[in-house]
Amino acid sequence: MARPKAELPSADALRALIDKEGRLALRVTPGAKFEALEIADGRVLVKVRAKPEDGKANDAVRDLLARALELAPSRLELLRGATSREKQFRISL
Repeated sequence: MARPKAELPSADALRALIDKEGRLALRVTPGAKFEALEIADGRVLVKVRAKPEDGKANDAVRDLLARALELAPSRLELLRGATSREKQFRISL
């Protein structure tokens, strides 16, 4: 059985949350049963299936966020939160 596609908000809704310096804060749940990216109360919540081992969850978050923003993953840079659930990315639009 194929995995269901991740639930993603519109790219415009995500872009509206990026600050003037190109930063986007998010809260991550690694090891989730399904992948999802949602906006709740002005915060970006991300769920990824990858476990937080050797940066695998960070890579999964970057890939999912890039897909939602319709950008290449190389346009996203993890600024802080490499070992935390609270992360901040710089997005080059």
